[in-house]
Amino acid sequence: MSCKVLFIEDDIELATLIQSFLARHGFDVVIVTRGDEAAEAIVREQPDLLLLDILLPGKDGLTLCRELRPVFDKPIVMFTSLDSDLNQIMGLELGANDYILKTTPPAVLAARLNVQLRQHGNRKTTPAVTPPSQKITLGGLDIDGRSRDVTLNGQRIVLSTTDFDLLWHLASHAGEVQERESLLQLVRGLSYDGLDRSIDIAISRLRKKLGDDPAAPVRIKTIRNKGYLLSPYGW
Repeated sequence: MSCKVLFIEDDIELATLIQSFLARHGFDVVIVTRGDEAAEAIVREQPDLLLLDILLPGKDGLTLCRELRPVFDKPIVMFTSLDSDLNQIMGLELGANDYILKTTPPAVLAARLNVQLRQHGNRKTTPAVTPPSQKITLGGLDIDGRSRDVTLNGQRIVLSTTDFDLLWHLASHAGEVQERESLLQLVRGLSYDGLDRSIDIAISRLRKKLGDDPAAPVRIKTIRNKGYLLSPYGW
């Protein structure tokens, strides 16, 4: 079931990118660009979660959080570029349920929103970035989509949320070439411009964690001018 998020954000380009990414993962995102329009939008849209910037025209996010918390009993998540401890403390003390920086990868943002929705009874499943109740086994590699655990030959491999999502996607399409653009959209919700190296860096991290030789990888192969392929063999 889709959950409605009211996103108060005046950077319309960023808001649209986040809206597009979250829409692919089970969220219905409504954008409002002014802080002084938030209260009316909450009454109109009846959202399951409020995603709230701090620096807003009309009324700032901290003021909004203070005013809305007594009357809005669902999650309020601050989403901002202000990374100071003081702003984070103020946001949480004013009633925010979480404080997330805009530099956070979209897949991590989606996972943290899902946590808030589950804790407040609005989400019944695990994050949509990974299909629930599924496991992938390739030789000695086991990937659990529910617990998000990865083991290789019985040894647990600790991965970040982004790296897990990337591995799950590659393993779900083992033996198939995955283009860089599709992988970048998966982990960041952005289009590949030919210069972004974040996917290459993430692949390098995965290879290291999975014991793949970076000089001559056999488990996650580079397909020149195309992308990457996770081999179903060699595990």
